[in-house]
Parts: sequence; structure tokens; C-alpha cells
Amino acid sequence: MATEQELRAFMRRRHMVRFERRFEPGSITGYVVGVSSDLCMLLYIDGAIRFDGFQVFRSRDIRKLRVEPNATFKATALMRRRDRRPVKPQLRLADFRQVIRSAGRRFPLVTIHREQVDPSVCQIGAVVDVGDRRVVLREIRPDGTWMHRAAAYALREITRVDFGGAYEHALHVVGGRPPRANKTQQPTGAPSGAGG
Repeated sequence: MATEQELRAFMRRRHMVRFERRFEPGSITGYVVGVSSDLCMLLYIDGAIRFDGFQVFRSRDIRKLRVEPNATFKATALMRRRDRRPVKPQLRLADFRQVIRSAGRRFPLVTIHREQVDPSVCQIGAVVDVGDRRVVLREIRPDGTWMHRAAAYALREITRVDFGGAYEHALHVVGGRPPRANKTQQPTGAPSGAGG
């Protein structure tokens, strides 16, 4: 488990970090750009060494937090390819309710993960509503078409939130703005997005 103090130290020093998460195989690389008592926001660097949006994790799920061993190489690759560091969005990181609400105002699509429910599926969509116990998304399919109805998910089940990445951008470019929502339905377990 990563502590708030450790995460803040890496953010303050602007170190590129690497860590593991209890729900994912392999490691994750990026820059810590936001910290609260429970959550960490990362500017993600993907396997192709490109900036690929932002991810918010629960700090308690982070393992083996350290400086990225290949930080100099990766930073040089980003610089020489002129892959500009995106501006950090001003989000409220108190809890996932605040994260999703504020991200939904700034990004056309948000990805939620419920890895304790199903680690192989994520839900991607436009944020319709965020209450005290649930989030409502108008989901978009992997082919860029919109689901006919909005779906509600329990906030307590969410373990990770992504936004501003290349996959969300591609879906938005193809799908455009969501049509007006019909009735909200409870999740059926059918995947609305893969990867992300």
C-alpha cells in the first residue's frame, strides 16, 4: 500500500514512477499529479512511451511504488518525439464520486473499472449523473455507437477511473455526443468497453 506521504513526495519531486496494483498484472508508469488521503491521480505513460490520459486509483491498491528505472530513457523519448505533457485537469479527489463528477464536466467520456466485480470489463461513457451511492453513464460500445439506455453503477464497487486517454478519444471521435438518454437501467454485466 502506498502512503499519502510517499505519493506526495513523488509528486513534489516530479519523479516518473512505476508501481503495481493488486488487480492488474505487470507494472504501471507515469507521473503522480494528484493525491488525496485515499486516491492517487496518475498521468499515464503507455507501453509505446506516449502520454495516454489520466488514471485515478485507490492508494491502498498500489504496491511496490518506486522511481521508474528507465525514467531518463522514457523522458528523453517523450521529449524528442515532442509528445507534450497534457495539462493536469483540476479535479476533486476526495472520493470517486467527486472524481467522476468533476471529470465528467471536463471530458466527454469517462471509464470506470469495477475490478472486484469483474476485472475483465470496464464501462465507458458520458457521465449523466452522480449521486451519493451510484453513477449513471450513457455508455458507448467498442464500435463507437451509443447504448440506448443509461446504466447505473454502485460507487462502492469502483476501483479505478480513467479519462483523457487515446481510446476514449477515439470512441468520442467516432461516436460524437451521446443522444438523449432513455430510462436508466441497472447494469446487466454486458461489457460496454474493452481495454481503455
